[in-house]
Amino acid sequence: MTGLYDLNGPAIAPAAQGAPDSIVVFLHGYGADGDDLIALTPHFARALPRTLFVSPHAPFPCEMGFGRQWFGFGDRRPEAILSGADTAGRLLGEFLDTLLARTGLAEARLALVGFSQGTMMALHVAPRRAEPCAAIIGFSGRLLDGGTFAAAVRSHPPVLLVHGEADGVVPVAALDEAVAGLKAAGIAVEAHRRPGLEHAIDGEGMALAAAFLEKRLG
Repeated sequence: MTGLYDLNGPAIAPAAQGAPDSIVVFLHGYGADGDDLIALTPHFARALPRTLFVSPHAPFPCEMGFGRQWFGFGDRRPEAILSGADTAGRLLGEFLDTLLARTGLAEARLALVGFSQGTMMALHVAPRRAEPCAAIIGFSGRLLDGGTFAAAVRSHPPVLLVHGEADGVVPVAALDEAVAGLKAAGIAVEAHRRPGLEHAIDGEGMALAAAFLEKRLG
C-alpha cells in the first residue's frame, strides 16, 4: 500500500513492443485501490495494443479503515465534498502531467476510466484541464456540480457514462443529473443504463467502453 499523497500504483505496458502511443488511466472507487481496476486491462488491450495502462492509488487512506479514497464522506455537505475533490484533483492533475511528460504524449492521447468515486474524479478533473483528453469513461458515478461546474470547464472531452439501474450505492438518477450537467457545459456525453445491474461493471459496459476507447485512441 502506498503512503499519503503517493499516487503510484500498478501499470501494464503495451501489449505490442515499443513505446506507448496512448495512455489509459484507471481511477478506482472509494475503499479500493489501484490494484482493483488494473484487472480490466485485458478487456481493453486487445483493441489498444500500443496503450499504456496505469492505475494510481488514491492519495488518502480510506476513512473506513481499508483501501484508499480520493476524498472523504464524513462531511456530506456539498461544499465539503467539492473541497475534497479539489484537493485530490490537484494531486491527480500533477500525476497526469508527470505521466504525459514522462511518455512524451499529448493530452489528446490520454483517456480516463473511472468507477464510482473514480468517475467523480474523472469528471471533476479532466474538463478543468486546458487541453481536452481523448475520452472520459465513467461507471456508476456522478457529476460533482454544486452549481460551479459549467463555469470551471476549460475543455470538452467526449464522455461515456454507464450505470446500473439497480445501483444501491450511487442511484441511477445520478446518471441523468450528470448528463444534464455535462450537456449544459457543452460536453458531448453518451449514456447507457444497464437493467438489473447493481454497483458494478458488467460485460456489456466493458464492451461499450472498449469500443469508445478504440474509436478515440485506436
